[in-house]
Amino acid sequence: MIKTYRPGVDDDAIVDIWLKASRLAHPFLGEDFLRREADTIRHTYLPAADTRTVWADGRPVGFLSLLGDQVGGLFLDPAFHGRGLGRALVDDAVARRGSLELDVFVDNAVGRRFYAGYGFVETGRHVDEPTGHPVIRLRYPA
Repeated sequence: MIKTYRPGVDDDAIVDIWLKASRLAHPFLGEDFLRREADTIRHTYLPAADTRTVWADGRPVGFLSLLGDQVGGLFLDPAFHGRGLGRALVDDAVARRGSLELDVFVDNAVGRRFYAGYGFVETGRHVDEPTGHPVIRLRYPA
């Protein structure tokens, strides 16, 4: 179910998942920003991160990218929410890293609910410089 990201093979699927999930969780960022950021995901973040994909129906439907113990991104195709796949990705990351930290936008109700349910706790708040939107810093375990 969980596989290591394959550079050049999984890129299109990951960017597509990221766009679908971001449109749901980050509509406040706007379509133009998301389109520009998709290129950055493909060419900058994926090559730098330790990314694992979760598969269903014979294809990747979600991914989690780590930079050390920092979760750079956790995104799941919205059609696959509620099936435990996001939890499986975080379980995998916790098994490999132990503790995790991440930032989640204050306005991302979907992400905040998920992380709170998993047991992440708030350790601080700041403003995301590229977007100007407030974010919450979370840590697991506390």
